[in-house]
Amino acid sequence: MDASMTRLVRRCAPAIFLLASTALGGVAATRDEPYVAAPTTYEVYAIRYATIPAFRVSGLIASADTSRRMDIAMMVWLLKGSDGRNVLVDAGFHREDFVRRWHPSEFVTPREAVARAGVEPDDISDVIISHVHWDHLDGIDLFPKARIWIQRDEFDHHLDSAGTVKDRAIDAGDAKLLAQIARDGRVMLVDGDGREIIPGITVYTGGKHTFASQFVAVRTTSGTVVVASDNAYLYENLARHVPIAQTLDAASNLRAQARMLSLASDPRLIVPGHDPEVFVRFPAPGNGVARIQ
Repeated sequence: MDASMTRLVRRCAPAIFLLASTALGGVAATRDEPYVAAPTTYEVYAIRYATIPAFRVSGLIASADTSRRMDIAMMVWLLKGSDGRNVLVDAGFHREDFVRRWHPSEFVTPREAVARAGVEPDDISDVIISHVHWDHLDGIDLFPKARIWIQRDEFDHHLDSAGTVKDRAIDAGDAKLLAQIARDGRVMLVDGDGREIIPGITVYTGGKHTFASQFVAVRTTSGTVVVASDNAYLYENLARHVPIAQTLDAASNLRAQARMLSLASDPRLIVPGHDPEVFVRFPAPGNGVARIQ
């Protein structure tokens, strides 16, 4: 091969290598363009595990007609990550004394309900507790491998390290359970507002359903979904700009709801805490499971 031909081959070699790599299904990496992993996104599911019939709407909507009643949905929310992580928002309840007291219909344990969405309880990596009320906290022992995320101020306000109740908003049995899980090293205390606690999942305070209740914003392929939990009980709270009936600070609750509207990519992607309408607006896949998208 003469010198001119040798120079031609050398000039063409990078292009020949790129064409060959493409033909073989390969990817030609360059030192100028390092690999960047795609951000974690989630599929968000509302999962219904019970119904409490004929609940007073005046306990949900401030200044509502005291004669109004509705069957409210008891829910947890599953966040299925593109990285394989399975996160729950809230854990529901399952203790027999709660079941006897509230007489829920269509009751299954949150553990059984989550399995309907194809996730085994041992595969739940994290549970984010929005607040300490029994119907959101009691089921944490059903997910034995999960880390439990709760606001530090919410924890410290309601119980001490031994599980002694400091504010009656928390059930005494749940306080003992939460304290034990903390001693086991699985409780993660969140310090304040606007914290991305898990990639793609950020928690916000201000709803004041309890001392330091929090709500959750989740990155999905459809945009940002907001899981309000009880910081907005019903779609009606959001549509009418009315605070929840059970709040320590109505003005703060309204500010939190306005913030949800600013965070969500679309208002329809805000999921209230107990509205059965969730399963009408998002009917698929069904059987008490609604994908929010």
